Amino acid sequence: MSRFGDLIGSKPTPAPTPTPTPEPERVLTEVPVVEEPQVVLTEYIAPTLEEMTKDELENYGRELGVELDKRHSKRRMISEIREFESNS
Repeated sequence: MSRFGDLIGSKPTPAPTPTPTPEPERVLTEVPVVEEPQVVLTEYIAPTLEEMTKDELENYGRELGVELDKRHSKRRMISEIREFESNS
């Protein structure tokens, strides 16, 4: 008889027995060791004023105590810094 017929009828149906699932086999593998690249520290050479961007020039001017306007040309900003350094 079908499962539905068993439910309607008076005879009890046994509960299905769970089948155990086998655990997967664990396999250990060796992981290769990757060495970290060595960092070589070199001496930091500050960029010259001509190599700096306008943002860097503005920040450098602030460190010196002079306020520069980024709307001006880079050449004018450099000359303002040099003028301030020569007067100090």
